[in-house]
Amino acid sequence: MGKAYLVGAGPGDPDLITRKGLKCIQEADVILFDRLINQELLSYAKNGADLIYCGKKPGKHSMDQDMINQYLVRQTKRGRIVTRLKGGDPFVYGRGGEEAQVLAKHGIPYEIVPGITSGMAAPMYAGIPVTHRDYSSTFAIVTGHMRQGKDHLCWESIAKGIDTLVIYMGVGNLPYIQQQLLKHGRSKNTPVAIVHSGTTVKQHTVTGTLLSIVEIAEKNQIQNPGIIIIGEVVRLREKIQWFEQVNRQQTALDALTI
Repeated sequence: MGKAYLVGAGPGDPDLITRKGLKCIQEADVILFDRLINQELLSYAKNGADLIYCGKKPGKHSMDQDMINQYLVRQTKRGRIVTRLKGGDPFVYGRGGEEAQVLAKHGIPYEIVPGITSGMAAPMYAGIPVTHRDYSSTFAIVTGHMRQGKDHLCWESIAKGIDTLVIYMGVGNLPYIQQQLLKHGRSKNTPVAIVHSGTTVKQHTVTGTLLSIVEIAEKNQIQNPGIIIIGEVVRLREKIQWFEQVNRQQTALDALTI
């Protein structure tokens, strides 16, 4: 019997992976990796390791979840060390809980290795703290990806009871999210930010209000992957944004040295 590791690769910046996560990559005989991981991390795999892409795009999956589960079971039962490398954290919208259930059912040894989730890291890199003594004592992580015809979110509680909302996978459903929050009492003047490709060199942030953000996102052609932050903390970005400034300075330096 081998062993499986369900590893969070972090939000995109390869330096944000944990030491334990990196060790799991280095020791693996098989690495099953997702679409949004930084593929620079695969360079740490040992010679001869099998690198298997199993990423999912909206409406297009290279492997469905059942196939991934079967692969995890089959490879570990062959005595191999399998690292399942997931973007962000494996238990935050990463289906890591489902995969752990399958491994446990088959009696396969496994470990969970936490990762930095994009819903925390992308706001930080954009200069937006999700909590702040003056602005926000509560925050919630919310899925913006609803199954067709199904929406189990309690929008009234979300709209009125939480200071800061951090919404994953919501760019495609932004008009619906806006509609529900306004309908259930969130102020149209609430500040909103969308961070595209957070913590990477492609990071781009747009800001507006709950009333204007759909138009702003469309004008700037914002697409997934993106994290939506809704709340008064977004106002702090004007003073403490840092990562995009560092990127611009580095780009300018690179241009001077060419």
